[in-house]
Amino acid sequence: MMSERDEIRRRIDDLGQWFHNMPLNGVWTAPGHFLGDYPNVKWQRFAHAIPADLSGMTVLDIGCNGGFYSIEMKRRGADRVVAVDTEPMYLNQARFAAETSGAEIEFHQMSVYDVGRLGERFDLVIFMGVFYHLRHPLLALDLIHEHAARDMLLFQSMMRGSLDVEPLEPNYPFTETGIFDKPGFPKMHFIEHRYSDDDSNWWVPNRACVEAMLRDSGFEIDQRAEEEVYLCRRAERDRGYQTPMVGAVYPARGKE
Repeated sequence: MMSERDEIRRRIDDLGQWFHNMPLNGVWTAPGHFLGDYPNVKWQRFAHAIPADLSGMTVLDIGCNGGFYSIEMKRRGADRVVAVDTEPMYLNQARFAAETSGAEIEFHQMSVYDVGRLGERFDLVIFMGVFYHLRHPLLALDLIHEHAARDMLLFQSMMRGSLDVEPLEPNYPFTETGIFDKPGFPKMHFIEHRYSDDDSNWWVPNRACVEAMLRDSGFEIDQRAEEEVYLCRRAERDRGYQTPMVGAVYPARGKE
């Protein structure tokens, strides 16, 4: 007769290749992960930024992958956690991880561009490991601000280029061109083909660009909790801003 651990191992293997390496009743989901104990090893570097007690709070995890962060939020006592992803494989993995961990989480298959369909705002929105996989990253931030975030945004993006942040004036004359050549000017690097053998990598910002885009989308940066991770607070935007129209957008290269 198959033991409980053997059955968990079988279910884990049947659910495909895991990117979130988690122990489920002592059985690791991705024991050969190239980053080891990931994402826990990263989480431990910024876990202090999230309230230890999330009682009475709601959480939306956008791009939940295998469910690590959703489960962590339930462990911190969040009343309700909603997790979304575009990939059925990841959602199936996350459902199994939540079930095995005893975490009650609500799952939906949708992209960040569809968050308005949920029809509610959340006290904490987790938006980690998604930004650089989007063809329309600024639109995603706009939609989170307009339709999903009530208070906190936990944001992470891969960054490349300079880590400097150039202090900028609110305006420059048309004749000023040198400012664009400074390493700390906000810049996005466009990936036409692949980066790290991944054709879903579209845009990779430098640090100045991440911070500028967060501010421009209506999020005040509360703290840089880790090298790539920011905890932000939702702020009201200028009255002249108009909610973006959502047309034919898609989350990853080659997908509708």
